[in-house]
Amino acid sequence: MDFEESLYAVQRLIRQKEFIQADAAIEQLLQLQPKHVEALFTKAVIMRLLNRPEDAQQVLDALHTVDPTHSRAFQEKGHHKMAKRELQPAIEAFENAVARDPALIISWKALIGLHAMNNDAEGAGRAKAHVDRLQALPQELLNISSLVNEERLNKAEPLCRNFLKRDPQNVEAMRLLAAIGVGLGITDDAEQLLEAALEFDPGFHLGRFDYVLVLQKRQKFEAAFKHAGYLKEAQPYDFNYQRLYANACLNVGRHDEAIRIYNKVLTVDPENPQILLMCGHAAKTIGRIPEAIDYYRRCYTARPDYGDAFWSLANLKTYALTDEELDIAQRSEAANKTTLVDRIHLCFALGKAFEDRQDFSLSFEYYARGNRLKLSELAYHADLVTAEVDAQIDVCGAALIEAKSTLGHPAPDPIFIVGLPRSGSTLLEQILASHSEIDGTFELPNILNTVARLNGRRMANEVARYPRVLEDLNEDELFQLGKLYLEETKIHRAGAPFFVDKMPNNFRHIGLISMILPNAKIIDARREPLACCFSGFKQLFAHGQAYTYGLQEIGQYYIDYVRMMNHWEQELPGRILRVQYEDVVADLETEVTRMLDFCGLEMQAACLEFHKTVRLVRTPSSEQVRQAIYQQGLQQWKNFDAYLQPLKEVLGLSSS
Repeated sequence: MDFEESLYAVQRLIRQKEFIQADAAIEQLLQLQPKHVEALFTKAVIMRLLNRPEDAQQVLDALHTVDPTHSRAFQEKGHHKMAKRELQPAIEAFENAVARDPALIISWKALIGLHAMNNDAEGAGRAKAHVDRLQALPQELLNISSLVNEERLNKAEPLCRNFLKRDPQNVEAMRLLAAIGVGLGITDDAEQLLEAALEFDPGFHLGRFDYVLVLQKRQKFEAAFKHAGYLKEAQPYDFNYQRLYANACLNVGRHDEAIRIYNKVLTVDPENPQILLMCGHAAKTIGRIPEAIDYYRRCYTARPDYGDAFWSLANLKTYALTDEELDIAQRSEAANKTTLVDRIHLCFALGKAFEDRQDFSLSFEYYARGNRLKLSELAYHADLVTAEVDAQIDVCGAALIEAKSTLGHPAPDPIFIVGLPRSGSTLLEQILASHSEIDGTFELPNILNTVARLNGRRMANEVARYPRVLEDLNEDELFQLGKLYLEETKIHRAGAPFFVDKMPNNFRHIGLISMILPNAKIIDARREPLACCFSGFKQLFAHGQAYTYGLQEIGQYYIDYVRMMNHWEQELPGRILRVQYEDVVADLETEVTRMLDFCGLEMQAACLEFHKTVRLVRTPSSEQVRQAIYQQGLQQWKNFDAYLQPLKEVLGLSSS
């Protein structure tokens, strides 16, 4: 009998109420696989049924260390808190359960009574509405829903497709198949499925909720904002819809409104660390730093091991953790029950904290640990980037670029700033956005989305269509791609004739940019290699940039970046302006003049006083670019020189 069959046998013993035998059997399985999620969950259930609540809680803590999102473990915690008559913790546990798996009807039923006991008629009514909806669904769809929420997508997909063959207009089945598509990264199909579901049933609020999430994933922020607003008005007392609307506000630059909505939610759930964190991020983006700090502190007060709260404080770059905060962060990072996600955030925060205290040995220890943990989560392969650069160099040669580079949309509006993260690109954007004729935006994903569309859908072992597909694009197709880029980015502009797109990774697609937007300006933000690479190594990014989580990985990426930029400069002479960060710090006026001349614009005093410009800044450098030029950061990497030999070897630099 294999492990899964043995686990099913234990579950049969539970159904037969043979709890002692079930406990003995599950202990044997856990000796074989001590971190098996379903085995741990089964053990927790047995402990509850044997009336051993403290043991059950200990097992659930261990389970959430392995899988912090396990919905039924939160449901079990709810049962545990109910048994102890802890009303608010029980509500929080069950709410966490249904937030991760809305098909958990047992949790919704518990919430009806708990909210009623808490004199929360709205919460009880919302829970009852979910129970009524779930009880009206076929059991088959409830089973599929649980499979989806447990990310067992390969098992859920054929079941869902078979159900839809029998009932092709079932909107709940369409929503579930869309969720499977999102999980598999097929967001275009998910968007179409949810559009169809809403055509069949415009009042299908849960489907519209998922539709907003898909639109956000596909960077269709204006449409997402519209549909989130519809839900907010249709269900004004559902705080999940209020949160969704606030998130949508952030994506369209309505940060003050987002904070107002979040604070409305906090009146009901005042210690929700995720909401407090979002308030902090919104306040930071619009430059209200004392307010952001207060929100971040409330996060870790609500949950001391909430790593993102400490990292968000450290990531302000201008804030040093207090002694008390340092102590809380160290104890939380060392605790066995701290989740992997929280531990990663805490490691990066502690690395910054000890760097501020000039304890560079301990600082590097935490940075290195955080990077190792983060890299272990990711499937990054440096050779794939190298192969992509090789393909770009092979395809986008002089002949192709010359043949295509006058065929796209002629608008001169975009100014692309490319390079590596932490290379000074945010500083350059802030300088340019201080000019009255240039709008600052943020790291726009639209070129990367265009690449994804050109690549099309393919199997994992299929050769990528891009960049070879560039050879086949005709004049109309290139023009339409340029036009689509301009239309999609319009929402982020404020009416100036030019705007900055500072997505660093666009350096890999300058050939495409030159074909679809032949009059766009391109600025390469360059920084001294050791400084740039180590600064990236110290940074925990919200998403992407997987190559930064290892000294060798980031060194190889830097080499590929320089190799790629050398090719573009050779094939597109005069189209790319290289701006060295160190030169900007040494002689601001000269470098600002160079950039404005390149863009065909006159000097304005505001560009030299860029730190006074009030605008949204979403990158880790947000607070640094709100200060005047300073030189302290140029040589910070030298404090860690003794630990950087692996990086130096990849870069081909002397070890001295």
